[in-house]
Amino acid sequence: MPKWYQLFPRSPWLSLYAWIVFCVLPFFFLFRSTGWEEIVLGLSLLGLFFLLYRFTFFLKGTLFYIAVFLEMAIAAAMTLLFGYVYLSIFLSFFIGFIESKTRFFILYGIHVLIVTLSVVFGFFLEFDVFMSYLPFVIITLIGIVLLPFATFSKARQDYLTGELETAHEQIAHMSVVEERQRIARDLHDTLGQKLSLIGLKSELASKLIDKDPDRAKKELKEVHQTARLALKEVRELVSTIRTIHFEDEVESAAQLLEAADIQLIREGGRVHENLPLLMESILSMCLKEAVTNVVKHSQATYCRVVLNSSPQLTVLQIEDDGVGSGDRERFTEGNGLAGMRERIEFVNGSLTIELHHGTRLTIAVPHVAPRKE
Repeated sequence: MPKWYQLFPRSPWLSLYAWIVFCVLPFFFLFRSTGWEEIVLGLSLLGLFFLLYRFTFFLKGTLFYIAVFLEMAIAAAMTLLFGYVYLSIFLSFFIGFIESKTRFFILYGIHVLIVTLSVVFGFFLEFDVFMSYLPFVIITLIGIVLLPFATFSKARQDYLTGELETAHEQIAHMSVVEERQRIARDLHDTLGQKLSLIGLKSELASKLIDKDPDRAKKELKEVHQTARLALKEVRELVSTIRTIHFEDEVESAAQLLEAADIQLIREGGRVHENLPLLMESILSMCLKEAVTNVVKHSQATYCRVVLNSSPQLTVLQIEDDGVGSGDRERFTEGNGLAGMRERIEFVNGSLTIELHHGTRLTIAVPHVAPRKE
């Protein structure tokens, strides 16, 4: 549903200038009348229509239906009295934004019936006037029949897109919770038993240090070995947590793109064996961020992921055929791209963004980790 403060409906079919014409054109039809009574009546009906039209966006229940039927009546009166049929276009777009299918089809049918009857009666009342702009009347009737469905489909798509993004956010949150629980279980399983064993053997060694020094030394040696083993397992666990494998991220990206009805085209090879785990994790995070941007902003039909890897350098390209090229002059990097660039520059890599028939990100990372200062 459009916001109440929007002056003109948003539509891919008609531009802002067309809506302005629909608002200004009634005055031409009104001032063709010779009597001032008709002009005052027409201006009053026009003002009441637009007032009701804006209030209808946040009315509910009975008041909503009363306002809509009043607008239909005013549009029919403007058609019969002044030959102005174009107010019905506003109602067509408004009806298209109704979320309930039942309400949509009921109001759509009533609206089409009222407009058709008013045009038919208008031909009988002012035949010459209606015949003078018959092509525009026919175009208007076609628009009234088709445009509500186009608007309804677009509004439904926007709603489903919002639901999809909400679902992805919930899945991401649940994934974080699950990962935290997994880490807690791994830490408990890894350290719990060994720390308990270290505690018991340390206590035993303290008791035997005077009675049996040799056995106490043996217990302390086992404590030392257990502590080293625990440290080794913790390091392995941390390494597993920090590493994000590229192929796993490709599978996640494929699921996300499939849910958004975007085709994934995978080209190139796999990650080179010489690529350090840090570099692979950074490439995986960049792929995730890029695919998320494609789903949210690009309106693309496909997303191509190309990975070319040599012993010294890995190049990843993410390309789509979306609307990225439409805002070339106003293009700015958001937080996601800025974070991606920081990660890549941290490992002496490079990020290139090309806007041409879509968007192409080219990420190059060397296989040599940056030297620590």
